[in-house]
Parts: sequence; C-alpha cells; structure tokens
Amino acid sequence: MVNKCVFNIEKQMNEESDREVIIRIRDGNKEAYKIIVNRYMKKAYYTALGFVGNLDDAADVSQEAFIRAYKSISRFDISKPFFPWYYKILKNVCLNYKRKRRALHEVPIEIVQDKVMSQSPGKESLSHEVWNAISKLGDDEKEIILLKYFQGLSCKEIAQELDCPIGTVMSRLYYARKQLRKKLERVIT
Repeated sequence: MVNKCVFNIEKQMNEESDREVIIRIRDGNKEAYKIIVNRYMKKAYYTALGFVGNLDDAADVSQEAFIRAYKSISRFDISKPFFPWYYKILKNVCLNYKRKRRALHEVPIEIVQDKVMSQSPGKESLSHEVWNAISKLGDDEKEIILLKYFQGLSCKEIAQELDCPIGTVMSRLYYARKQLRKKLERVIT
C-alpha cells in the first residue's frame, strides 16, 4: 500500500505541471503541496547551503522558505514558473538568517566538504579553500556563483531567476569570478 502511494505521488509529480498543482492547492488540497516540495527540495537545499554554508541550517532555512511560500501561494502568479518566485522567498529567508547570525556573533560559515562535492582524497584541502573563498564573497557575488556553477543555470536562466537583464548577469558573473580568483590566488599559484 505504501509503495503504491509513493508511486502515485511520483507519477503525479511527473505528470502535473506546477500550475496544475498550485491550482489544486488553492482549491484546498493541502496534500498537493508535497508535490511542489518534493519537486524542488533538493534544489532549494543546495541553494540555501550556498547562502548559509551550514548543512543543518540549510535544511531549516529551505524548509522555512517552503512554509512561507505555502502561506503566500494565493499571491503567486500561476502564469509564471514556481521556482523563480520561491527562489526570491528563499533568498530573503537566507539573508535574514545571515543577518541574525551576524548580530548574535556566531561562528562564521562552516566549510562544506564531502557531502556537497564528491572528490578524490587529495582534493579535500582545495575544496576547503574554494568553499572558504566563496563564503567570503558578498551576497550578490556568492549568489551569482551558486546559480551558475552549483545549479548549472545559463546566464539567460539566471536573468529570469533574478528578474534582471542578461547583461547585468554577465557583468555580475565577471566581477564575482574576478573576486573569487583574487581570494584563491595563493591556492592557485
């Protein structure tokens, strides 16, 4: 019975568009939101991880963003894709989290190792250096690096996500890479 339910949810996830699922949610079907969460939870988690830098906090922050999105689903424009709208909520939750953490003088970003990037044993210190350098970037630079290299989005897709011109994306990406390269100079040379 359980396997049949899981199969049905997976089948629904693959067949229904976000728009159709959100219409069901708005019609009072709270269970339909599980389809949206399952569809985007991995992408949301890794996005949050890039912002907050801590595995447990990334899970909490992405979950909080899903809760806020659910509460605001009536304001979502169903003619547009869900994830860019959700991404804005997630980004704001992440930035608020970071502000609160700074205000509490907590420990800086935790370095993410094997759980995010699979690597050979000799590359652990390089991974540490890269994540450390990314953590020191400004929020805008970190965001553009995460979207491009960790989510694999094209400049056009990033422009859609951030709701800005493609030229702005290319410019931000150029300067973010330049900043990252500067922070990694001693490692690269």
